[in-house]
Formats: sequence, structure tokens, C-alpha cells
Amino acid sequence: MISDIDSTISLHLNNEAQFLCFTLTSDGNNDAELYGINIFKIREIIHYDGDVTETVGGNEGMMLGFLTIRGESVPLIDVGRWLYYDARMPNRDLSTSSVQSDKNLVIVCEFSGYVVGLKIFAIKRIVHKSWGEISVGDKQGFDAGGKVSAITRFEQERVIQILDVEKMLVETFPAIQELDFLKTQFVEAVQSDKTIFIAEDSQVAMKNLEKIVESLHLKYETFPNGDELLKRLFSDNMIDEVGAVITDLEMPVVSGFEVLKRIKADARTKHLPVIVNSSMSSESNKQLADSLHADGFVIKSHPHEIQELLQGYLKK
Repeated sequence: MISDIDSTISLHLNNEAQFLCFTLTSDGNNDAELYGINIFKIREIIHYDGDVTETVGGNEGMMLGFLTIRGESVPLIDVGRWLYYDARMPNRDLSTSSVQSDKNLVIVCEFSGYVVGLKIFAIKRIVHKSWGEISVGDKQGFDAGGKVSAITRFEQERVIQILDVEKMLVETFPAIQELDFLKTQFVEAVQSDKTIFIAEDSQVAMKNLEKIVESLHLKYETFPNGDELLKRLFSDNMIDEVGAVITDLEMPVVSGFEVLKRIKADARTKHLPVIVNSSMSSESNKQLADSLHADGFVIKSHPHEIQELLQGYLKK
């Protein structure tokens, strides 16, 4: 979606974001729900006219089957079914919420080390916003069971609901989270009385980070965006109590890039280790994190990498 690394870095330095806005039904009367995905998690958009290898699950499944894209087998998730899915009712019939389209319009996403296809109805357009124009998802009644991580205005009175695709991934494939939790059982405690600050807008990613830091026997505080973390850090004499910051990159209100930039630009906090934890491993993100003097870059909340980084920095 972004043509080159320089334009990607420029977008982040200006504390801005881009989202692909789409619908799951026809929007002929401008009355369809609008959804969004950060473009940095999107590899391509295709009309898929090949065979879909169906999987076991029937009407209760969120995954429709597998696509073959240039020789790669990619699971296809029906976004409408996922939004209707409720873990408390695992046998619920999801077929009535399926995206009703004869054509398979698919957003191919790559994040957290996985590639998945998302079936949608139609693309609206790419929306360019500053992170200050994006609100935390549950503040205006758009929580949708924790599946919406943020919201922003589209045009007039319409709202785009930014989906928590990490949550979509683990709800469709629960074994992923079970494996992540299992990995936390094999990390060693870090001896420190310092508090770890964590900023993350995805509930699933936050839960993983909490489990990791708890397994390290460290104190921590969590924040749904960079703004709340920075306010807490620079108030109540907290700076001396904090041992390290772990932050996501793409967050509403204030992004992780802005968190990193402000901490490293302030004489009071420039010594504070900042570890970027991201589901996106693009070269542009790594380059920008390096240019802003990040002290570590971890993909997909890897427990042992976080342990090694924290152990090294908290001993200093």
C-alpha cells in the first residue's frame, strides 16, 4: 500500500496513519457499517476466482477454507462471521452473518508472522488520519466485544471501526494463543524492583505481554495508547520508578513512534530503555525505530527476546 520506505517513515514521523476502509454489505444508501485495517498489515487486495479448499467447521466456523495464492496456501476468514462470533457460544450458527457476495474480494494481511485472507464485500477508500483523530474503541460504544480497537471519523457523521486483527487471528485459531502462553512458562525471573510500562491497543497483544512480564516476576502498568503512558510517566515522580517501556507502534491518540521520540528527546528520560513490540516486521518500521534510538525491536511478543532485553537493561 505504501510505495516506498521513505514515505512510510514520513507518515510515522508526522504521527499519522492510513487505514483501508471497507464494508461487509452493500453501501448503496451510505448506511453500511464501515470497518478499517491499518495498511501496514495489508500485503495486497485481490479478487480471488480460484477454488477454495473448504475446511471442517461448517456454519460454526469463521474460516471458510484455504486459498492458493502464487503457490502459497492462505486461510480465508469471513470477517462478518468473526464479528458475530462469541466465544461463550462456540456452536452458534454464523452463516447468517457471512459476507454475501459471489465474488471473493480478499484483503491479504501479513502480521504476527502469519498470512491470512479476509473476505469482505467492498472497498471504500484509503483514509489518511493523524493519530490524534483516532479514539480508543470502547469510548463511544463501539467496543463490539473487544473486536474494535479504535474508531475514527469517515465523512459527515459516519464512523470507521478499526478492527483488532490480532484478536481475529487468535479467535479463529485458538492454538496460537495457547502456544504463546506455553512459551511464557519457560522464561526466567528478572531480579528488579522497577516497574515496566506497557502501551498496547490490542487486547490480545496486551494479554500476551502481561503474561510475559508476570512470568518474569516484574511489576508493570498498562496503557491503551501512548498518550496515557506519557502522561503517567511524566507525572507523580514516576520516572525514577520505571525500568523500561514496552510499546506497540500503531496506537490511537498517540502512536508508539511518538512515545519513542518524546522519551528519547527528553533529558529526564533519554536513558530509559524503550522496547518496540510489534506485529509488523516491515523494514520501514525497523529503520524508523532505529533512527529514533529504540533499544530493542521484538516481533509478536516473543517471550525470550523480551526476557533477554529486560534482563540486560534492568541490570544496568
